[in-house]
Amino acid sequence: MTKPVFRFAPSPNGRLHLGHAYSALLNDTLARRLNGRFLLRIEDIDITRCRPEYESAIDEDLRWLGLEWEKPVRRQSEYFADYRKTFQALKGKGLAYPCFCSRKEIAQKIEAVEAESGKEWPRDPDGAPLYPGICRKLSDDEAARRIEAGEPHAWRIDMQAARQLLPGPHTFTRFTLDGDEEIAEADPWRWGDAVIVRKDVPTSYHLSVVLDDALQGVTHVVRGQDLEAATDLHVLLQKLLELPTPRYHHHGLILDPGGDKLAKSRKSEALHELREQGVTPAEIRQRLGFQPTPST
Repeated sequence: MTKPVFRFAPSPNGRLHLGHAYSALLNDTLARRLNGRFLLRIEDIDITRCRPEYESAIDEDLRWLGLEWEKPVRRQSEYFADYRKTFQALKGKGLAYPCFCSRKEIAQKIEAVEAESGKEWPRDPDGAPLYPGICRKLSDDEAARRIEAGEPHAWRIDMQAARQLLPGPHTFTRFTLDGDEEIAEADPWRWGDAVIVRKDVPTSYHLSVVLDDALQGVTHVVRGQDLEAATDLHVLLQKLLELPTPRYHHHGLILDPGGDKLAKSRKSEALHELREQGVTPAEIRQRLGFQPTPST
């Protein structure tokens, strides 16, 4: 019988905080409970913000918490060729198109439509306006000419084509910490024509995480509720690419005293700062609801 596989997948673009600690400890705890495997993956496709010193800090913080993981660690920046090949599979099925729009051009188009209609433009689950399809109708010749001319462009999934190919319904298994499971229905269409290849790198979070989970044999994805809606898009990509769909659990978020989720961008108190204050790993574990030391 195949062992369950869990993973903790931080981005080395800042120092880890208590929210990261909770997610890492929860994945490790569940892997131990189910006699499974625990992996660490470094999600460093953002080559402008990710830094080696932050990756070293991740290793240091997790070891300080008493965690161990399998080697080697998968670093996404080392596998751009894999993501290119995966993207070409989607493109070959007519499921992606190049988008040359800037954020300003997209915003101006949406503002014009809203002003004319008097209605608010629909948003995706993250609150961003859905892409208005400016480049979807470009001819193949024009798109090729602009690419050949070196125009910066991203690639978007063509949801109309995807829906024709796989209308659904699309489902996945959601599990609780008590071991209960239920079948949940995904709604990928609410994301619109999401970016699957960014302008600066040959992939996106959505594309790379789906491929990584499949290549690493991840069976249980345990991550924060802030990524719950993204699961809908990931399930669709898994179906389109004929990849397995893991089980999912989205845990609650650790909040700051003001009720906001912890975030690197808000300079939330980092684990290394707590360590410098004399806080021990056992105290961190207790604060987050885990045993002081990992059970074997």
